[in-house]
Amino acid sequence: MYIGLGIILLVLGLVFVLDVIQVDLSFVDDSALGWILVIAGVLAIVLSLVVAPPWRRGETYYDGPAR
Repeated sequence: MYIGLGIILLVLGLVFVLDVIQVDLSFVDDSALGWILVIAGVLAIVLSLVVAPPWRRGETYYDGPAR
């Protein structure tokens, strides 16, 4: 779930950093807002991969056939 959120934040941040969309508010710096969103997106992706439980990481344990 947080990987998706991280990807969305990362894309939105890159849109603002690369000036694809410009916000015309005097108190909002587009570049700074973009970098904040990029950092938040990368942090969300990294934390979701680090904190993921073992069963979500693809580790499987096989004890033999079920009885």
